[in-house]
Amino acid sequence: MGIIDNIIGIYDKQYKLLMVGPILLLIASLAVLGLSYATKGEFVTKGISLKGGIAITFLAPTDMTFGELQETLSTQLEGDVNVRALGEGANAYFIIEASDATEDAIVAALQKEDITLTRGEYSVEQFGGSLGASFFRQTLWALVAAFVSMAIVVFITFRTPLPSAYVILAVVCTMLMTLATISFIGLRLSTAGIAAFLMLIGYSVDTDILLTSRVLRRNEGTVFERVLSATKTGLTMTLTAFAATLVAYFSTDSDVIRQIMLILTIGLFYDMINTWLQNAALLRLYMERKHRG
Repeated sequence: MGIIDNIIGIYDKQYKLLMVGPILLLIASLAVLGLSYATKGEFVTKGISLKGGIAITFLAPTDMTFGELQETLSTQLEGDVNVRALGEGANAYFIIEASDATEDAIVAALQKEDITLTRGEYSVEQFGGSLGASFFRQTLWALVAAFVSMAIVVFITFRTPLPSAYVILAVVCTMLMTLATISFIGLRLSTAGIAAFLMLIGYSVDTDILLTSRVLRRNEGTVFERVLSATKTGLTMTLTAFAATLVAYFSTDSDVIRQIMLILTIGLFYDMINTWLQNAALLRLYMERKHRG
């Protein structure tokens, strides 16, 4: 119990100093996103479902890894090329995604690596560039609409500008940090990833509303005691979801599910930082100034 008491003591007395972490993370995230845009022309690398291209799936040869094939095809084919593995052992498949290559070009490149594919031995999916761009714009508008709706509900719920703004700020920071992280690790964002960000808005705002409601609408105990009560409940919720997303990520072979779970896992981690360090500290400062007034 001594260690826990020390942590609670730091959380109580040094809460202003703990805000430095979220601020530095936000600055680093903005720097990563800015660098990505300056070098690539986009904040995050888009997959072929958003960018357009072709995907070919075939039974994986036993004497080659998808990493080796990725390295070889990247030198032979134009545009972005990504090779992924699906499944394990004798039932493993390779999925080749290319933004600017044709089906014939990919088959010819594979033949140079002694992988001969004939019709019926592989499946092909085509994603039009204009369709992908249009869908990407629509999903961005969906994100904006979801975020604006969330902001309106928050302002209506609390009817106080600053605490409501703190909730929105925490959600914005969580989204930006998550986006910067997936950009940094080179994850190719697909339509599944956009869905994960929509889910993340809901996950993130839940904990912030819990915290703000406990601090503003309850009168028992000190402000810190109310913050601590909300922290215990909120961390239990978030850590439970965090564990569930981790298990789902490592227990599935579906790339769609893995991307959703990875984004949610990263987002939940940042949500804990932005809610229980940043938002909690801002709320305590707000209540202190309110009581002085």
